[in-house]
Amino acid sequence: MGNVTVIRRISLNDAEPLAEVLARNREFLAPWDPARPPGFFTVAGQRAVIEQALRGVAQGVLEPQVILAGDQIIGRVTLSDIVRGSFESCNLGYWVSASVGGRGHATAAVAHISRLAFDDLRLHRIQAGILPHNIASQRVLEHNGFEPIGTARAYLKIADRWQDHVLYQLINPDTAGVGRG
Repeated sequence: MGNVTVIRRISLNDAEPLAEVLARNREFLAPWDPARPPGFFTVAGQRAVIEQALRGVAQGVLEPQVILAGDQIIGRVTLSDIVRGSFESCNLGYWVSASVGGRGHATAAVAHISRLAFDDLRLHRIQAGILPHNIASQRVLEHNGFEPIGTARAYLKIADRWQDHVLYQLINPDTAGVGRG
């Protein structure tokens, strides 16, 4: 597996490798993810997830990417809840396989998708919510210039219970001062 991290838009051809990496990482990801039905970890389950994601792309509300090291899928990074108009904002989510954690892949993937959000999609702001005890994920954001903006109580249902999240944001440097008084 190569050390260079790249991202690209997800495709239906990714169903099988994603099912494999998710099945291998099921226990590792469980504390950080919503509760998943068993079918989620199958090729058919991932095909359904990808089909839904591609519908979100067509609607302009989602930008789903896979993270690769060499030619192997090692995770996902996604811009979701893309809102246009006066908000021009989105949410960021990402994960990488336990076998490659701590090697900079998540940091590189967040850097890539942040550039895509600002340069290609012309968004103003990216927000990410991280569990308070997920220090590694907080470091990924901080290495990419995200700043903490507060704690959202009972923000998301993760691991089958409502949990607080530390919210982070990154503002597009090209729009950061626009409109300030």
